[in-house]
Amino acid sequence: MSGESKHLIAAARELAAQVDRLKFKPPVTHIYNPLDYAWAAHEKYLRKFGDGKKRVIFLGMNPGPFGMVQTGIPFGEIAAVRNWLKISAKIGEPAQYNPKRPVLGFDCPNSEVSGRRLWGLFAERFGTPDKFFKEHFVANYCPLAFVEKGGLNRTPNKLPPSEKNPLLKICDEHLHRVLEILEPEWLIGIGGFAAVRGKVVAEDLKIQVGQILHPSPASPKANRGWAKIATKELQQPGVWK
Repeated sequence: MSGESKHLIAAARELAAQVDRLKFKPPVTHIYNPLDYAWAAHEKYLRKFGDGKKRVIFLGMNPGPFGMVQTGIPFGEIAAVRNWLKISAKIGEPAQYNPKRPVLGFDCPNSEVSGRRLWGLFAERFGTPDKFFKEHFVANYCPLAFVEKGGLNRTPNKLPPSEKNPLLKICDEHLHRVLEILEPEWLIGIGGFAAVRGKVVAEDLKIQVGQILHPSPASPKANRGWAKIATKELQQPGVWK
């Protein structure tokens, strides 16, 4: 394990401990932190793919209910994690969880569309994870998933300022640390929220910040050939050839 992996693991442990101290009020009733109950898988990811400096870092917002919430991997669609990244681990469950949003780990029957699209594009373009991770890395800005009483997923940008601001401070500091460790040329926000936080954090580092369309099926545009659109968005500024 190289210095980068070791530093990423230490930074992720610190991030998990810091966000665990935060408090959130209704409509959020349950907080899922995969860096706690799915740590075994997340650590494997950092250990396996965090080595060496990276040219491009892709940044997501926070865990999706059928992705990182289940596998501990950013955009962690189960088939992609198991079959392409070749990561499997025992996944625990949050101390308190909403029965409408169970954590079934690798037994979860649902497929996260965003993750399937993202990792699918990388698999198609690079063939093997080793080729992709030689220059690239995928991270999430916020490690927490916020669940409402009815099972709805609430994104961090929808939290009230009194809850959001302390969270942003911690996540900004962690992202800054990741950028210092991996020294990328590019930070690419997957969607608007991640791109905005990336611009704020990367301001004092000589890193270019870009953005691609989020692969979520909630976006009508993403449902009309997301991979093609994202590839174009990466080729135009010269991130990809």
